[in-house]
Amino acid sequence: MNILEQIDFDLKEAMKAKDAFKLGTLRMVKSALKYAAIEKGGITTLLSEEDSFTVIRKQIKQREDSVISFEQGGRPELAEKEKTEIAILRAYLPQGLSDVELELLVREVIAEVGATSKAQMGAVMKAAQAKAAGRADGRQLSALVQRLLT
Repeated sequence: MNILEQIDFDLKEAMKAKDAFKLGTLRMVKSALKYAAIEKGGITTLLSEEDSFTVIRKQIKQREDSVISFEQGGRPELAEKEKTEIAILRAYLPQGLSDVELELLVREVIAEVGATSKAQMGAVMKAAQAKAAGRADGRQLSALVQRLLT
């Protein structure tokens, strides 16, 4: 079952359970996936799993930014709503790398690239993101690369 089929199935289950919050979240992500497919090649285009994961990560990033804004604006109830949506969306992503696995991956990439300073951070980031294949947060990866290159 691909990601879109899984979302459709979960959408129906949320309807049956009368879970309006989950239903709304799944409708938003399904809409974002369809929009991305249309952008990519038309209404009949199917997104690859990796493209679908990219769209879902983008949705999560938007909500994380909203959480920060709501918390700074003194709206904890809206921040909690966004956090709950993030939890629902994360269920559709592959398991992320642990901190130890991520550090091993970055050290391996640094050795492969032969990087010795922050000036080569771009090359390391590009290779590390390709190896992580979306299983690592970009900010976390960037911070780790910076730390290891100093």
